[in-house]
Amino acid sequence: MITQRLWTLMKVGETLNYSKAAEELNLTQPAVSTHIKQLEEEFQIKIFRRTNHNVEVTEEGKILLKYATRMKNMYANLIQALEDHRLNIKRLNIGLTPSAESSMLGRILAKYSLEKDNLHITIFTDTIKNLYNKLKNFELDVAFVDGKIQDDHLNYSLLDTDSLVLAVSNENPLSKKNIISLNDLKKEKLILRSENSGTTELFKTHLKSIGEDIRNFEVVMEIDNIAMIKDLVRHNYGVSILAKSSCLRDVEKNHFKIVSIENLSMIRELNVVYHKDFTHVDILNEIVELYMEERK
Repeated sequence: MITQRLWTLMKVGETLNYSKAAEELNLTQPAVSTHIKQLEEEFQIKIFRRTNHNVEVTEEGKILLKYATRMKNMYANLIQALEDHRLNIKRLNIGLTPSAESSMLGRILAKYSLEKDNLHITIFTDTIKNLYNKLKNFELDVAFVDGKIQDDHLNYSLLDTDSLVLAVSNENPLSKKNIISLNDLKKEKLILRSENSGTTELFKTHLKSIGEDIRNFEVVMEIDNIAMIKDLVRHNYGVSILAKSSCLRDVEKNHFKIVSIENLSMIRELNVVYHKDFTHVDILNEIVELYMEERK
């Protein structure tokens, strides 16, 4: 069980204020101070450092908070797992990067879930970095991510390969070409995914590999929402670098065109990532099989 001291620790870590933490926990401020002091004595560390108005977390405190959060999530998972076992329910918390969500994966997961009785799937969409953090904190069971962050505590399986392409409006003269040069691209207004997205990071990496820099291009907007980017491209407010798989349906509906960029082969991996002690590998294998059937 999670002790009251750990609940207090996490609430102070969240609010960075002893008074606010006490109020939200329905405790007195001296009680909150006592809990933190007891933890500091137990672990022989300083957890919080007082500032003028609030507190800040020390480096040792960050480590303690990280593992306290994992313990909280594991305890919640334990309670849920026992309840699911009683009701004969299998539950999966699955994370998708926005590019993976915009591909056919969302439809695959929905189709699989509808075909199976007593299976409950919850989908979270976030950046690859945040998904990895959620995996390590036991908030997720599985993640489908474009790219990879190496971690020996997790298992990886290559699901598919994809490529990045340039999405352009049907009204844009570039839509008449199959391939464009980097000089052509430098004349366009670029709408990119956010800086910490796997798509933008891969684009920048490939530019760097051929001696180019993103600063040589006119980036006018950075947006997390892929649907919004597509809409802006469709109405010719700019062009964008997107995953080819996430554009195929739009191209079929003639919303916009996709073209390749000369000397810029931007191949990326779509990986399945999960804990080494993940217990529903059979379900995961069936989802992967369904994905492979649908992509044929």
